[in-house]
Amino acid sequence: MEPRISLITLGVTDLERAVRFYRDGLGFPLSSASVPGEVAFFRTGGAVLALWHRASLAADANLPPGGPGFGGIALAHNARSKEAVDAVMSQAQAAGGRILKPAHDTDWGGYSGYFADPDGHPWEVAWNPGFPFGPDGSLQLP
Repeated sequence: MEPRISLITLGVTDLERAVRFYRDGLGFPLSSASVPGEVAFFRTGGAVLALWHRASLAADANLPPGGPGFGGIALAHNARSKEAVDAVMSQAQAAGGRILKPAHDTDWGGYSGYFADPDGHPWEVAWNPGFPFGPDGSLQLP
C-alpha cells in the first residue's frame, strides 16, 4: 500500500446542512463529482473530503450506524499562524460549529483548539512552528 490518504468520508445525519457548513461556512470548494442529496465531495488541497449519509456509510462498511459522538478520530487543519487558528475557529463557530476547546498555547510550543461540525465530528485547528508548509501548501514534517 502506498502511504497516502486519498479520501476521508464523514457520515452525516443531514447532508444538506453538512454541505452548507463546509461549502458556505468554511469555504471548501464543492466538486462537480458530488451527487445532490446523496454524496458531496470537497477539494481540500490534499485528500478529498466526502460527506455521505451516516446510515449509508455504515451499511457500506457492514457496520451498525450507532449514534453520534466521539468515534476515536479527529480531523486536523494546520494553520500558518496563531492568528489564523483564531480566524478558523471563529469561522467554524459562525458557520454553526461548536467550540470544543478554545485555542490556547500548547505545551509542545504551538497553538491549538478544537471545534465540532454540526454532526459532532471534531476538528483540531493548530499552528505548529515545527511543521512548516511546502511551496504547494502541504505540511512538511521534520
